[in-house]
Formats: sequence, C-alpha cells, structure tokens
Amino acid sequence: MKIQRPFFLIILVAASMTLSCATLKIRNPLPQDLSPGALVLGSDRIRMWGDRPPAYAEDLVKLQPAELKDQFPALFNSAHNYLAISGGGANGAFGAGLLLGWTEKGDRPEFSIVTGVSTGALTAPFAFLGSGYDEQLKAVYTTMSTKDILKIRSKLKILTGDSAASSEALQKLLVNYIDQDIMEAIALEHLKGRRLLIGTVNLDAGRPVIWNIGEIAASGNPNALDLIRDVLLASASIPGVFPPVFVEVQSNGVTYDEMHVDGGTASQVFIYPTGVDLSEIIEKLEVEGMPSAYIIRNSRLEPEWEPVEPKLRHIALRTTDTLIMNQGYGDLYRIYLRNQQDGVDFNLAFIPDEFNMKAKEAFDPEYMGKLFDLGYQMGKQGYPWKKNPPGFFPVGKGLF
Repeated sequence: MKIQRPFFLIILVAASMTLSCATLKIRNPLPQDLSPGALVLGSDRIRMWGDRPPAYAEDLVKLQPAELKDQFPALFNSAHNYLAISGGGANGAFGAGLLLGWTEKGDRPEFSIVTGVSTGALTAPFAFLGSGYDEQLKAVYTTMSTKDILKIRSKLKILTGDSAASSEALQKLLVNYIDQDIMEAIALEHLKGRRLLIGTVNLDAGRPVIWNIGEIAASGNPNALDLIRDVLLASASIPGVFPPVFVEVQSNGVTYDEMHVDGGTASQVFIYPTGVDLSEIIEKLEVEGMPSAYIIRNSRLEPEWEPVEPKLRHIALRTTDTLIMNQGYGDLYRIYLRNQQDGVDFNLAFIPDEFNMKAKEAFDPEYMGKLFDLGYQMGKQGYPWKKNPPGFFPVGKGLF
C-alpha cells in the first residue's frame, strides 16, 4: 500500500534536521557495550536479535523429548503449522479477509507459531488466538479509515519533529483492541508452548529484533500490557511517517532507552528465528507429518507499471516502492530455502494481480473493504497456495 505524501515527507524531515531540535526527545540511549546484558521488564527472554541465533538455540536442541513435552505440551506429538504475516499497510485487509474465509471453509489449523511485521503485527495476535477472535480482526480492517490511523502534523512540527504524522490515533486503536483479556489469552497459549513473535528494528543498532509477545504476556509484570502495545506500535511505525517508539531497558541498575521502528525496515516477513535447528526439534517433538508454513504476503507479486515523472518526489516514491518490493522477494526466498532445509512445506498467498482497484487515500475504507472481501472469498473457496516464491521452480521442473 502506498502512503505517498508521508513517504515524500521523509525526505523533508531528513533535510530539515539541522533547522531545529527543539521538539525532539531527550534520550539516554543504551551504549553498545551494555547491549548484551540489557534487560526488558527484568528479563533476557523477551526479545532476541532477528539476524542471529537466539541465545537459547543451543540449549533448546539439547533438551530431551520429555523436557520438550513439558515445556511445549501443545507442540508435542501433534501437527505443526506456522503462519507468517507480512507488512503492507492497508493491504493487510487482504490477509485478514483470507483468515476469516479460511475459518468459514472449516480447515483453518491452529498455528504453532505466528509471526507478524508492520500491518502483520496488528493481525498476528488475533490470528494466533484463533477463529474466536475473527470479529475483532475484521473490525480492525473494515471499520477504519486514514483518520483512525494517522494525522499529518503541521509543517512546523514536521520540520522540527521526528515524523510527518502523529501515532496517537494508532495508539488509541491498540488500546481499544489489545486489552487485558487479549493479553491473558495470549499468556495461556504461550504456556502451552505456542509462540507469537513480532518484528521491529532497533534503529540504534540498525538490526532486526524479534519480540516474544507470549513471554511478555505471561511475565506477570504490571507494565506488560503497555510493552505489548508499544511493540505492536513500533512494528507498524514507518520511519519518518510515524514517530519511533522508545523502549526502556535496564543494565547494571540504570535505565536506558532503545529506539524501535517498523519491522519492515529490515524484513517484510519472517517465519521463525534464525539459527534454530528446526529439523532436529521437529524430530524430538515427534511432530505428526510434515510441518506446514503459510506465508501471507499483503501485496501483489508483480510490480505495477507506473510511468514516473522526472521530479524528485516521484523518483523518490517509486524508488522506495521498488526497494520494498524487491526486499520482499528476498524474504520469501530466504523462508523458502529454510523450509527446504528444515523439511517444512512452503505455502504462499498474495494479492492477485487482477485486483487493480486504486485507493483514494492511505487507508481507504472502500479499498480495504473490497480487498477484505477478496481475501475472504479466496479463503472460503480454498486458497490456491503457491508452493514456491517467484523465480523458483519446484524440484525437477527447472529450466534444464
């Protein structure tokens, strides 16, 4: 989904940073040398780097089947299904509709792992909790418009601030839909061994971060709900469009902050943490059959042809769109190859090229409604999942 004017304003913000810093947050950023031992809500298990194996990876593969059964009762001796939901702004309505249609068809599985990035982060909690939360998911994508998501700031605030738009409306949306009951439901599923993972980018480190939302929900910390909302907000906060989200961390008794932004800055979609020997874990968990990975890409696979005017604004916008689309291809290739390595069945859904309706605003209710209905009908009829990403051929069906 293109948010043209705010993306253009990113350039204005970047160019104007030398004009004034009067309205910017006074920070106490976490020093690099303290990062390895920094805690969030007093825990070192709440988040991990998205580009490195998690600290627990080696310990996990050493666990015996009985220990795995005790820690992951819902995952032991059962079928495994993994769901990854990409970014895409208003196009997230497609993925939401697909999930509801899948429920209607009657064979939507319970997912062992659900991951989300950007708009996918807003979908993921409801997808994780199952079809009983379909109505909340539908409301998020069919009752909202641009004014319910963002509000463009004044020119003065844009030139002196950290973003083109305020995230207050999006924060209110999260408060309304992600409440204490939702958090407690997530915590219960986490204790069964299921995982809800959300991606952000730590802009100080320039690296992706994966947040274990269930671990936060089950922590019992009085600030847990606020942190969950902050993580979801950060994952959807396009740099320059929305303000970054500052997360408090502690090291050696001192409180610092980290700056987090849209997870799509690093990757549009991910399926499970890097460096985990999933094939060995699958064997020890005595998984029934071949695990299946379902990737919902809230975008088309083919780029749209769009003649570009030789002006800075149009060139910058088109370049950004092209970068994001091709980054998305790379994410799909990476997931596909990991699935092949780990013995996981790859399934990809995306917006069909035949859907060519143009949105009238960033979050156009009519556009989102049509896209939701399309996803719903395709899910209800049985989505024709693609077994390989664009440019890859099934084994034995290549060019030679």
